[in-house]
Amino acid sequence: MNNTPQNMDVSSVRLRRPERMQMTMQTQCVDDLIPPDHQVRVIWQVVDAMDLSPFLVFTKAREGVGGRDTTDPRLLVCLWLHATLRGIGSARQLARQCVDNAPFRWLCGGVSINHHTLSDFRVQHEAALDDLFTRTIATLVDKGLVSVQRIAQDGTRVRASAGAGSFRRQERLEKLLAEAREHVTQVKALMDDPAQAAALSARQKAARQRAAQEREERVRQAIEQLPELEQRQAERAKTVSKKDKAAGKIKEPRASTTDPDTRVMKMGDGGFRPALNMQFAADTASRAIVGVEVLNVGVDSGQAEPMRQQVERRTGRTVGEHLVDGGYLTFDEIDRAAEQDVKLYVPPKPPRNPAQCGDASAPRPGDSEAVKQWRQHMSSEEAKSIYKQRAATIETINADAKTHRGLGRLLVRGVEKAKCVALWFALAYNLMHFGSQMIA
Repeated sequence: MNNTPQNMDVSSVRLRRPERMQMTMQTQCVDDLIPPDHQVRVIWQVVDAMDLSPFLVFTKAREGVGGRDTTDPRLLVCLWLHATLRGIGSARQLARQCVDNAPFRWLCGGVSINHHTLSDFRVQHEAALDDLFTRTIATLVDKGLVSVQRIAQDGTRVRASAGAGSFRRQERLEKLLAEAREHVTQVKALMDDPAQAAALSARQKAARQRAAQEREERVRQAIEQLPELEQRQAERAKTVSKKDKAAGKIKEPRASTTDPDTRVMKMGDGGFRPALNMQFAADTASRAIVGVEVLNVGVDSGQAEPMRQQVERRTGRTVGEHLVDGGYLTFDEIDRAAEQDVKLYVPPKPPRNPAQCGDASAPRPGDSEAVKQWRQHMSSEEAKSIYKQRAATIETINADAKTHRGLGRLLVRGVEKAKCVALWFALAYNLMHFGSQMIA
């Protein structure tokens, strides 16, 4: 029903309209941009107390040396930690946030930041990031917040920054390498020709030369990956039947010209896409991330012991119990864990012929003593109850990384850069849960 009077005069109605040309004087301190209890203040307090000197090792701006001052690594570390918690994985997007978003502006405190600086800092300090992650975990252990007596480990396949069509066989890669080298020669000849190079600025010349050289380098790296891929193919061929070999299921290995470190892996939805395998380990008692690794293999077998050694190195403590899923199961892993006095919680695979072999807890011919004890132990209610903690900790961490922290798809290329992204997530995740306790 229309309740507006028919003869109402609206010409005299008073309205508040925006007046954008009106001059105003505002007095505001940057510290007033965010409330006193904002999360970003905790991030700054924690990072401000850290020793970030490893990030300054290669800094050229020194006393008595000309040039522009280097951006404080404390600021850059805080920006990327807060960006990771917000699910921001793009340096360009982060640079925009430093202009438009109050918490990021508070962190910057008037310091201008461009996306080149942010992008380079994110992936060029793997050793310093790894050391920072180790020292952070050591702090949590010293404060009694983290105990690694029992850890849970799981891997998650993260979509890589490479297209499925970028994978080429050796013959095609050799042709592409020859074309790339020829292109580098042509670009160099263009730069040396004054008539043609006169129309290009110095920045355009450098960009063309860099693009041609990077293309050649990526193809060369892809060719260098082939021997390793051929070795894996040969190992896989030992477990494939003659029927499958005749059907062509063992194909010639291919490498990506976009990201040579990437491999095609089976994803969680059952599809196959270029990806990297990110491995995380967490303390089940506190849910803190205590181990990080990035691999370009699509299987988890053989990764339990290296992760356990990494956690012990970072924390200075001994792992007593290790929870992993069935993808990590090898009898060699169980034997080595028993030698190290570690209880490995991993479900046994059900037998193909239960009528002949019995249930999964029944010993098999050739089982070692450690494997027999493991089968019996995993059938107990106590072991089943403990094993439930694996899904309740590490799987939720992986889900958080992909859903909320920008790890649904990588925006960087290469295992080393992906390792940096994984370390940023682990640092941010621990800081989110233990930041206020670390400064207490």
